[in-house]
Amino acid sequence: MTNHHLAKEKFGELLRVMDELREQCPWDKKQTIDSLRSLTIEECYELTDAIIKQDFTGIAEELGDLQLHILFYARIASEQAYFSMAEVLEQIIAKLKRRHPHIYGDLKLETEEEVRKNWEAIKLSEKKERKGLLSGVPHSLPAVVKAFRMQQKAAQVGFEWTNKEQVWDKVMEEMNELQQATTQSQEAMEEELGDLLFALINYSRFLHVDPELALEKTNRKFKTRFEFIENHATKSLSEMSLEEMEELWQKAKKTEARKN
Repeated sequence: MTNHHLAKEKFGELLRVMDELREQCPWDKKQTIDSLRSLTIEECYELTDAIIKQDFTGIAEELGDLQLHILFYARIASEQAYFSMAEVLEQIIAKLKRRHPHIYGDLKLETEEEVRKNWEAIKLSEKKERKGLLSGVPHSLPAVVKAFRMQQKAAQVGFEWTNKEQVWDKVMEEMNELQQATTQSQEAMEEELGDLLFALINYSRFLHVDPELALEKTNRKFKTRFEFIENHATKSLSEMSLEEMEELWQKAKKTEARKN
């Protein structure tokens, strides 16, 4: 049996398991669309953790958990006669074919950028009730991800710098304005800091770097090094000088270098 046929068989089995849990398990019977929401968000973050760690065993497990949630929502919706899992699959299949006319139609698109621009154009034509291009970016996205997506969308209609040198100049301009704002009000500092972060995120696009991923890797690096200080300190951290902690910080960096 090929992997493709095995996946179809296992998907059918998972559908049956979902039905059995919903009908027989007290916890599963009690769940609603609303009660699952926060759990689904948690599962998404657990998946991103596994991806950052390049833990493919963990990725497979978290994808399974997320797939279960998708079936759970569809099962609840079907009970209330809103939609079924089959309709979910039908919609995404139709959408993918509709938005890839260069594969399922006669349109000729050669580059990734051409594909992205055409995708956004099709999305806008499909959802005419939207007020504008950026209205499709979810309000609840984390701020870094939201800024990155808005910049991507604006760039697809030509609202974009020509090269990364121009963007870096903008970063430096915003950095100077933030420095000047430190002698002004709290609101002024907040605004200029936001502008600087937005410019840095924009610069990351020109470097083809995911800013959310880059920041998360730095978060993890900081955590590892700080825990090294805690584990190797000979006295309470509050009793240590900055110089003593910096010495251990440098040892942590050297330990990382040897591992790499």
